[in-house]
This record gives sequence, structure tokens and C-alpha cells, in this order.
Amino acid sequence: MMGATSDSKEGRKEVEEPTPEATPSDPTPGGTTAEVAVPVEDEQVRYHEGGDLRAEEVESGMAVLPEVTQSTEDVTIEDIQVGDPTVNSAEEINRLRRLIWRRRHLLIGKGNALPPAARGIVCDIDVGGAKPIAQRVRKVAPQFREKLSDLIKGLLGARITNMSTSPWASPIVVIIKKNGVDIRLCIDYRLVNSLTRPMIYPMPLINDLLEDLDKVLWYCSLDMASGFWVVVMTDRARAISAFITPFGLFEWNRMPFGLKNAPQIYQRMLDNALYGFTRISRLEGDPALKQPDPETSPDLIPSEPKYDGKKSVLGRRSYIDDILITAQSWDHLCNRVEGLLDVCDEWNLSISVVKSFWGKDRVEYLGHKVSSHGLEA
Repeated sequence: MMGATSDSKEGRKEVEEPTPEATPSDPTPGGTTAEVAVPVEDEQVRYHEGGDLRAEEVESGMAVLPEVTQSTEDVTIEDIQVGDPTVNSAEEINRLRRLIWRRRHLLIGKGNALPPAARGIVCDIDVGGAKPIAQRVRKVAPQFREKLSDLIKGLLGARITNMSTSPWASPIVVIIKKNGVDIRLCIDYRLVNSLTRPMIYPMPLINDLLEDLDKVLWYCSLDMASGFWVVVMTDRARAISAFITPFGLFEWNRMPFGLKNAPQIYQRMLDNALYGFTRISRLEGDPALKQPDPETSPDLIPSEPKYDGKKSVLGRRSYIDDILITAQSWDHLCNRVEGLLDVCDEWNLSISVVKSFWGKDRVEYLGHKVSSHGLEA
């Protein structure tokens, strides 16, 4: 999946143990006392000491701090992974490759940099009338602090995060992988998520998405670049997303993993792009939805009904940012690819060149190998 997504999915397959958290008086291994980097206590802010984190809770409400790059590699037409020379003719491969290359501004090369912001979608967090919760900073062992510092500098340099003055603060947690050496740095959003009003939106059922895939000849398995990061945060969401570290308080400019409604927000956006329920339009007058970055200034969630008589782009839903195109013939496949590129252009959605495969007779999709011969786990 997305640059950040791919890391998260792989990490979820491992059994990991968290490091202990610290209270303000916890001594560090070097004998000094951990600093508590929280604002001066305010009656409008609820301060929380936090509790022990169990390994089984790692998946729930955790946002991984990913390693990022300042830029991605340039893409060439040869990088587009189309067909199979042993199955397809050179004419077929070149036809589809040229079609995709005409929209090369949508293609993202190798790397994990900030993608362009999507249009028509923002991430907002509604906690009702809850007081801001400022959790205490958790201790990070000396051997992990340099890693944390590098991750934070990378996120700041890529403009994925900013320094924050928010009254909210969720803590950093160090997750030690099962080999006992490698780590993941995560944000514990369990308290924020417990206050967040849930977004009621149906996620696709895996069995439905895998149905009848053996009845076609050609497939494209596509990965939308950097997934959730294409969604801009509202000012309110940025403040609530703030996370505290030994190096200070930071907040997200783009939607991270681990927030309660993040999958539903992204799924709704992609469903709308593929099925065309509403058109992109700008909403006015809601200060909670003020855009944080005037340079990108994406439109807000659209509300105007759209009916142009057109059928859905692919005739099927995606699973978040994993898109599968199916077709009975090469002509049909090219038409569907062109339709998908049209909506990606309209919504400003980028596609990972490295993780996308076009015009194949066999692909991997949602943990299965898919072909006209059936599914293989």
C-alpha cells in the first residue's frame, strides 16, 4: 500500500512488546530525572498520567512514526510495470504504458515523501465538549533517543508535522520488535480515540471484494501513494492530534494512521471518486474546517449531488488504498485504466509506481494470489 501504509501493515504482523512508560519522577537509566514537557497546568485542560500499555493493544489507536524522505525518485516510462512479455505482445504493453505515461504527473517514484494533497477531503476530529487531555511525556531510553530525533526531523522537513502549542498531548511509545533490537516509535491515541465521535461508514467486506475475480483475464493491482497522508487535517484536528516527546510537542498536517476515523475518511473519499456520488465543491463559513496550509488549499468534503449518467469507474469498490482493476479484454482494461486516471486527476490522487502492477494475468490482492484460475492464499 502507501509508503507509510506499507510499513504499518508489515509491523502489524509482528508480536511486539512496548517499553515501560514513565511518570514525572521516573529516573532515566543514566540516573537523571525525565523531564515533563507539558504546558503549565490549566483548569481547562485535563492532565492524565497514562497507564500501562499491553502488547495486544498495540494495533488499536497507535500511529506509527515512519521514516520519511524529502523527495521521491524520478519516474521514467520504463518504471511502469505493465504486462508480461511472455504473455502480452509488445504492442499491448506499449499501448497501456503510453496511456499511463500521459498522466505521469500522478505517478510517484520510490521514497516516502509528502504526497500532493487530495481534493475534496479533509480529516476533522469531533470530540464534542470534552476538555483537552494533556498526557505526560513518556520516558525514551537513551539508545532510542537519536532514532526519535531523526524521525521527528524527517517529519518536520517533509512538512508532514509541525511544532505545536496545542493543549492536547498524546504520548510517544517505543515498541520493541520481537528480535529485541529493532524498534517502532508510535503515538498512543487511545484516549483521543475514546473521545472521538465515530464516523458511521461501511467498510468493504473482504469476501465481497474477492468474489468472481476468476471470471476475468486481466488485472491491475494499484497502490495509492502514501495513502492517508494525502488527507489534510483541519485546524481542530491538528490540535487534537498533538503528540508529546522528550523533544517537545508536535502535531500533524496530514492524517496519520491510528486515528479512530482515518480508514472511514479515506474509504469514503475513494468510494466517492470511483462512484461519483457528489462533486468537489468548497464549503464556506465553518471555522472548524479552516485549512491549515494556504499553499495547498484543497477543497473540503464535497456536498453537491452529482449525477451525470455515467457508470462507476471500475464497477467495484477498493479496500482503502488497495485498488484492483479487472477486465475481460485488453481494450476493456485500457478503457478502465483511463477512467481511473481521470478520477485520480480530478481528486489529485497519486499512484505508487513501485507498488503498482498493470495488465497482469496474475496479481496479489488482499493477501491472495488472483488469476482466472481462482484464488490462492
